[in-house]
Amino acid sequence: MARIIAFDYGTKRIGVAVTDPLQIIATGLDTIHPKEILEYLKKYLQTEQVEAFVIGNPKQMDGSPSASFQHVKGFSTSLKKNFPDIPQFWVDERFTSKLAQETIMKSGLKKQDRRNKERVDTIAATIILQYFMQEQR
Repeated sequence: MARIIAFDYGTKRIGVAVTDPLQIIATGLDTIHPKEILEYLKKYLQTEQVEAFVIGNPKQMDGSPSASFQHVKGFSTSLKKNFPDIPQFWVDERFTSKLAQETIMKSGLKKQDRRNKERVDTIAATIILQYFMQEQR
């Protein structure tokens, strides 16, 4: 089987998470600057098979698109253009950053390590991927 990659898109950082080849476990992979993500994925795809991309869908509390939706839509368009054979799935990402911060607080990390915003983005991407995997079962 191939892996699934999930993204928590931000204009400063993109959190990236990935499944194992059997698609049982979601793991944080990296945090990448948006300008570097396509090159990063091209290199990654040279060594790993990827079955799908999962993109966090930013929504307001009422379900309408958030202000960052246009940025995420542009990212999705770039993925389609560069990787046309990999299907995309969107997952509601409301509360994922908050859950990621709570996870970090409970992890026992030192205060300085808990402030690492890159860690929050990677964990948020992992939560998005876990949501997707649960929906598929």
